[in-house]
Amino acid sequence: MTEDPARNRYFAMVFAEMLAVAGAVFGLAIMAKTDTMWLRILGAAILLSGLYCIAVVPRAMARRWRTPTTPDP
Repeated sequence: MTEDPARNRYFAMVFAEMLAVAGAVFGLAIMAKTDTMWLRILGAAILLSGLYCIAVVPRAMARRWRTPTTPDP
């Protein structure tokens, strides 16, 4: 049985998205548990970068791995 590259790429995209969600939750936890302003800013930065990765990284991976279109003869 051969491995399907599309299946592996799908799992890579899902793993990247789950990792970004974990980062966003981590940033939110930092913001909630601290009382200093600098750590709240750090938590907000981690949260925003996680949300950005959720929105951008899977689409970029899908665009990079898209099957090229063949020109009509």
